[in-house]
Amino acid sequence: MLEIRNVVKTFGQDVKAVDDVSLSLGCGVVGLIGHNGAGKTTLMQMIATLTRPSSGQILFDGVDIAKKPNAIRARLGFLPQDFGVYPNLTALEFMQYFAALKGVRDPARIRHLLELVNLHDQAKRQAASFSGGMRRRLGIAQALLNDPDILVVDEPTAGLDPEERLRFRNLLAELGFKKLVIISTHIVSDVESIASELAIMKSGRLVACETPDAMLDRARGRVWAASVDAGTYDTLRANVHVLQAQRQGDAMALRIAHPHSPCAGARNVEPSLEEALMAQRYAVQEAA
Repeated sequence: MLEIRNVVKTFGQDVKAVDDVSLSLGCGVVGLIGHNGAGKTTLMQMIATLTRPSSGQILFDGVDIAKKPNAIRARLGFLPQDFGVYPNLTALEFMQYFAALKGVRDPARIRHLLELVNLHDQAKRQAASFSGGMRRRLGIAQALLNDPDILVVDEPTAGLDPEERLRFRNLLAELGFKKLVIISTHIVSDVESIASELAIMKSGRLVACETPDAMLDRARGRVWAASVDAGTYDTLRANVHVLQAQRQGDAMALRIAHPHSPCAGARNVEPSLEEALMAQRYAVQEAA
């Protein structure tokens, strides 16, 4: 469905926001993971045809979307990280406006989506008065208006409360059975239970793309738990990668990423997905 071939995006003379990224994606939920500045948003903007690659190709069903952007725009839903609303429009009017832009003529579709994101009771309220979380939900609704084949969402759960985040994750998981859903986030829990693949970016480059299970398998044997005194903790954190530290009385309970036992009494533990990702980043740093 979507193929990214050796894509580079350069700003200025030598700043590579995206550096030689290649991916081949079909239906499913893909988590695009990386720290701020890793290149996630720039890559998503190129997929959404908001900016063009400096080199390389992005193909949708075999068509180069930099040359023919309309090939993907009618079949794309996009929610940017910074999503604004028109101050004088109600939520219903906002949806009607975007429906007209996208060629959606079915009023029932608008009502259904407002119910889906739990805004049907606020449909006649001015969107400018919405909280950040409510605006985010309205953005999610507009991204789904044209029943897209590809849904691209950048930091989708920012500003949502726990119940709304759960609702949205379940919605994306359902959509991923029939569509390609790309979620950019640095919050691993957003994609932990729903992603079929994880694409990890660092400094503009793709450092891994694999299933969550494969990532967890690689991290097994590299995550340790230990309880140490304060002096030992100070020594350890200068020499190993401490994932988590929690004070328990006079001791420190630690979770550590290391290829072998980092200290006396350390025991291997089952990693969480977030710990597996961090362990992989540290392994890349050590290899470099």
